Amino acid sequence: MKIITHSPEETVKTAEKLGKLLKAGDMIAYKGGLGAGKTTFTRGLAIGLGLGDNVSSPTFALVNEYRGKDMTLYHFDMYRISTEEGLESTGFYDYDFENNVAAVEWSENIAEFLPKNTIYITINALSELEREIIIEDGDRFAAAWN
Repeated sequence: MKIITHSPEETVKTAEKLGKLLKAGDMIAYKGGLGAGKTTFTRGLAIGLGLGDNVSSPTFALVNEYRGKDMTLYHFDMYRISTEEGLESTGFYDYDFENNVAAVEWSENIAEFLPKNTIYITINALSELEREIIIEDGDRFAAAWN
């Protein structure tokens, strides 16, 4: 499924819509270059999950956690991680993915370690404000955009 947004606000709204459809155990894997809008999209996911909009890039922390009453969103940055040992050193395998949601920036660096049911989201910058968002989810969310 492909969606074009024309502003950061539209990108957030698109992600918010998706966030409302996510359930415990969902893993989002982002693909997209620097400045594509991955953190902006994660802000929308957090809003949709009812976790507020106080989302920041996990670049230096490697992971940020946004906790709600019933669920947590784990927001990872794997830019500097490319091996299983590196992934282990982040504590990645210690997180409770089964009962929460995860969003992974630079997922291509750890693609071989992600679960089979991972939802892939590619964000391409078409211009300063426009984004092409491609959601690969086995059509699970297709009805939401029809």
